[in-house]
Amino acid sequence: MFARQCSRLVSSRTAIPLTSYLARGRQFSATATSAYEHILTSTPKPGVGLITLNRPKALNALSSPLFEELNDALTTYDTDKDIGAIIITGSEKAFAAGADIKEMAPLTFSSAYSNNFIAPWSHLANTIRKPVIAAVSGYALGGGCELALMCDIIYCTATATFGQPEIKLGVIPGAGGSQRLTKAREGGGRVGVAAEVVEGGKDKVLEKAVQTAETIAGYSRVAVVAGKEVVNKSYEIGLKEGVEFERRLFHGLFGSKDQKIGMTAFAEKKKPEWSNE
Repeated sequence: MFARQCSRLVSSRTAIPLTSYLARGRQFSATATSAYEHILTSTPKPGVGLITLNRPKALNALSSPLFEELNDALTTYDTDKDIGAIIITGSEKAFAAGADIKEMAPLTFSSAYSNNFIAPWSHLANTIRKPVIAAVSGYALGGGCELALMCDIIYCTATATFGQPEIKLGVIPGAGGSQRLTKAREGGGRVGVAAEVVEGGKDKVLEKAVQTAETIAGYSRVAVVAGKEVVNKSYEIGLKEGVEFERRLFHGLFGSKDQKIGMTAFAEKKKPEWSNE
């Protein structure tokens, strides 16, 4: 698997249950501004945090300095009460064409192992609680594919190329690619890594991602975080334990203000005004 670049390993079927949040929305329009060096951040719609990888000369190659900024931006959005969903995107040509080989080439086993190299790259998967959407155009190879796979939903253009070609460099994936790509393809057939292939270029796929993020941001933030938690837990434990875990969080939500707001609004045929508490 590692030697093959899995070109356009996608289908119209969803690989991530959270894609049940899909909905139509308004046109995307935003100017990305940021104080970061390797990424841009913006809020294109209320409740939506957008992170754009911004190393155009290197096809958005992923490096430790980039991930330091990415993790900071993700944490900032994750703790911001005004943000309900996050998007990560790249350029038309590349979401991220892989890891920065110049940074990795000089490493020895001792330096890589003792410094736990690449471990901070899993901050998104291990720490971020709000839903994260990847809007992918062009190359998503190596670390770029792994970054996309860490997201809860993936939208891509028809020209997007996913793959784990690390074997060509004498190594294997190191940020979860061998595990997440395998799980995304379980079940046989062409079960793809992407929720949807969006016709058109990068602007169209980003527009779709913003629409979905805006929809998610319009729900109770407490319930959305709980929903992501139970979905992710399903990959870690068996069915019986997963159902019991889901039920505990379900019961716990009856202690939230939003449960009362949501059910009262439904009974009164009104639109809920969430408190996110």
